[in-house]
Formats: sequence, structure tokens, C-alpha cells
Amino acid sequence: MTNEPAFEVSNVAKYFGNVKALDGVTLKAEQGKIFGLLGPNGAGKTTLINMLSTLSQPTKGSLKVLGINVVENPDKVRKLIGLAGQFAAIDEYLTGEENLRMFGRLYHLSAKEAKDRTKKILDDLNLTDAAKRLAKTYSGGMRRRLDLGAALVGHPKILFLDEPTTGLDPATRLDLWKTIRELVEQGTSILLTTQYLEEADELASKIAVIDRGKLIAEGTSSQLKAKLGGDVIEFEINDADKAKALAAVAGIGTRASVFEANTHKVTVPAGSDGSKKLPAVVRALDQAGITTHSLSLHQPSLDDVFLTLTGSRASDVAKVAKPAKRERGING
Repeated sequence: MTNEPAFEVSNVAKYFGNVKALDGVTLKAEQGKIFGLLGPNGAGKTTLINMLSTLSQPTKGSLKVLGINVVENPDKVRKLIGLAGQFAAIDEYLTGEENLRMFGRLYHLSAKEAKDRTKKILDDLNLTDAAKRLAKTYSGGMRRRLDLGAALVGHPKILFLDEPTTGLDPATRLDLWKTIRELVEQGTSILLTTQYLEEADELASKIAVIDRGKLIAEGTSSQLKAKLGGDVIEFEINDADKAKALAAVAGIGTRASVFEANTHKVTVPAGSDGSKKLPAVVRALDQAGITTHSLSLHQPSLDDVFLTLTGSRASDVAKVAKPAKRERGING
């Protein structure tokens, strides 16, 4: 393992006509760790992964993978990376084993190497029993594991995972988390985009949040939560009471309160003395004649951070996610 960053993004921008998909983003990730990338739909997450995996080029700026310039040496980069996008790119009319062996040959492995790698990956991903079955008979979780296996056949040093657990049931998601952790233990570096805040909280050693193409926050999960300054007070109101409620609690929190239109909830960052500020919030709402449907005091979560930074909860963003074109970079 060299001392080079797993990947390094320097003042990168990507424009599609007048649309700035990315606008001056700078990031650096350590090797052997999971780097989490969060943001609303259209924030630029997939655009960044497409550029790092050589599928598209930046309008300006520099991208490096293990010290290798992505634009100048795409073939060298492709030999180091694997990519699993948002939607499984497997052939439904091939068996699980045939899919992996096919991708092995696309990664320029010999027939024997592809066979050996396929056997190991099927075993590692608990797909050996289904190896001879057509992929179209696989469950959603099995398809995601097979797709991840296709990205692993070339034994990549860097793995790009673009929302790998979207649509999976909780048990299957936990199984995939276990697999991802095991990959890191074996030395693989991972860039993970996700709409599930608990996923980033559980897996990523460092997290970056981008919105409208710009980097708006970066740090560990604890550091990002600390930006809210302690406890969070949350209450639900009628939509018509939005302006009156925000005016009533103005000045109580450590920073401006946020109203979320989808849930009709107001979030008040309460600092280190949330238990003292909670009665103040209740009194202020009572004096303003506002009825709350729920009210709670809790420690900040990454979802609270996401809401404060972007104005939306990641859970609501995920509900309106739209299918994206599925692409895969292969060994050059």
C-alpha cells in the first residue's frame, strides 16, 4: 500500500450546458477506509463517481486515483477500480456463475483466473448454492450481491458503490454491510454514496455532504453531528402554522429552526441544554396558540444534520429517487 490517497478530487466542476452538476468540489480519501458521500437527488454524487471511474471527464479540475491522473491515464485507473452502480447490471439469462466469469474476462483475466475468482466471490457473497441458477430467478438482495461480485472480479484496490443497498429489505442490507466491512478489512478502499443516513453512520470513517454541486460539509459522523451543537427539539404542526411557529421559537435554538414541508416538522437545534430549552419551546408554542401533534428531545442524528444542511431529510429524498442510466467501467 502506497502513501497516496485512495482518490483525490481537486476543484472539480462538471457542466452540462447551463447546469452545474458539480461546481468546484475538493475531496481526499484515505486508503483502506470507507468514504461516504451524501446529498439530495441531483446533488452530483453519481456525476463524481462517473468521473472517478473514467466514464466521463470533468469540465475543469483534477481527479486522481492512487496518485494516477484519471483523465490522462484512464486505462491505468481502470485496472485499479471496480464500480457497482445504482441498478444491477447483470445478464438475467446467464447463471450467477456465468455472469461473474463473463465480467472476469472483460477485466482481462485468463479463463482460469476468471473461474477461480468466480468461485471465491460466489463463496464470499453466499451465492454458491445459487451459482447454477439463472440470474432472473434471483431475489433483489441476491442480484445486488451478484452485481457487487461483478465489480469485485477484477480484484480492485478502489471500489465505487453508488447507493448499493437501495430497495433492499433491512436484513439483506445488514448482510451487505457485513460484506462491505470485510472488503475494507482485506484492504479495499471504498467510496460509498447512499440515501440511508444510518448506513453512512455505520460504515463510513469520513463523510462529505454535497448539495447543488457544491461541498457543504465534511468530517466524521461525530464531527458533523457536533455542528448542530448538541440536542435537537422536534415538533410537528399543521402546515398553516409554519410561519407562526418559526416566529414563536425564534431565538430559543442555537441557530435558526428548520421547517420540513413533507413531514410538517420543525427542528430546533438546542445546544447542550436541550432539557432546559424544551419547556421554553412548549411555552412559546402555547402562548402563540399552536397545537403540536408530537414533540420530542433527542441527540442529533445524521438525518438532522442532512436536514439542517440541505433543507430535506435523506429519507424523503430517497422516496422520490428516480432511476438513472446504469453504466459500468471495465478494465482497460
